[in-house]
Parts: sequence; C-alpha cells; structure tokens
Amino acid sequence: MKPLYLASGSPRRRELLTQIGVPFSAVSADIDETPLPHESPSAYVERLARGKAAAGRAVVRSDLPFCVLGADTAVVLDGKILGKPVDEADACAMLMMLSGCEHEVLTAIALLDGERCESRVVRSVVRFRLIGSDEAAAYWASGEPRDKAGGYGIQGLGAVFVAGLNGSYSAVVGLPLCETAELLGHFGIPCWQTYNAR
Repeated sequence: MKPLYLASGSPRRRELLTQIGVPFSAVSADIDETPLPHESPSAYVERLARGKAAAGRAVVRSDLPFCVLGADTAVVLDGKILGKPVDEADACAMLMMLSGCEHEVLTAIALLDGERCESRVVRSVVRFRLIGSDEAAAYWASGEPRDKAGGYGIQGLGAVFVAGLNGSYSAVVGLPLCETAELLGHFGIPCWQTYNAR
C-alpha cells in the first residue's frame, strides 16, 4: 500500500482521518486561498482541495510512490463565501448573518497519486438558532472562532448554535469521512475494515 500524506495543518482533519483507521503523515500545504473572479463556491473549494494536494506533493521528499489528500471547507450564505474572521467585528458580523438562518457548508476532498487526481465536493446544510450580539462577542472571546471558516466550529463550543443539520457532520468539521473512505478505496488505501481482515 502506498504511503498517504494529509496536506493539512488542521488538527480536526488529522483527528477525523485517524478516526477511520487510516495511517498517514501530515504535511503543511499553504496556498493562496483567494477566490477567483466569478468562481462558484463549489468550484472554489474543489480548486483549493486539489491545490493543497499538489502543494503537499511538492513538499514530500520521497522517490517512492505515494498519495496526497487535500481538503478545503467553505461556509456559504446566499451564494457568498464566509472565510475565516479577521477580527472580532468580522466574526460577530458573520454570526449575526448566520443567526436564525440556514447556510451551506461545502467541503471538497482531492486525492493525488502521481498525475492522477480525483476529487469530490460534499454539501451540507446547517441551521442556526437566533444568536444574540453579547453571545457572539463571548464566543469570540473563547478563542474558538479565530481559525474557523464562517467563524464557528460545530465540533466545539459553536455546537450550541446549531439547531439542525442536513448532510455530513464530519464534512462540516472539515473531512467527509464516508466520501473520503470511498475515494481512498479507489486508490487502494483501505480504512478500518482491515482490522478484522484475516
């Protein structure tokens, strides 16, 4: 089996990939995440996932064959991508926009093996309850929203805002496990099912 590298600095993605029993090494893959003019949110996250996989391949020092997994997540409200907040005002403004509304979370994954690259985009819909401005400010003070797309983390304190979810919980966290396992399987990389293999 070829070694797998996860091109991500996200501890959440590392935890999720570990959860399904896939051995991997993590590498840093920083790329420009600026959306292109007229780029759809779906095309944006897919391009970034593929770009991160390619950037990860560039930093791996190996003459042997290997695979690289890249991923990207975007919170989308009314067709607009909400990135990571730049400061408290930005974070609180995002939460006020999301308050009492449904929004999309798009997560793309891309697996690269030499010149072969396959990708998937997973769409989930999250519904927030109403959020007060004081609550939004207190959430910012917790430190959690600082590196989160859309200014919240569903797997952390931000879970209290989520009134409903239609789609993949793990995709909203940052790595859709069902689709990731399927994609890894296409490249001959098994997940936890091998634990019981004889």
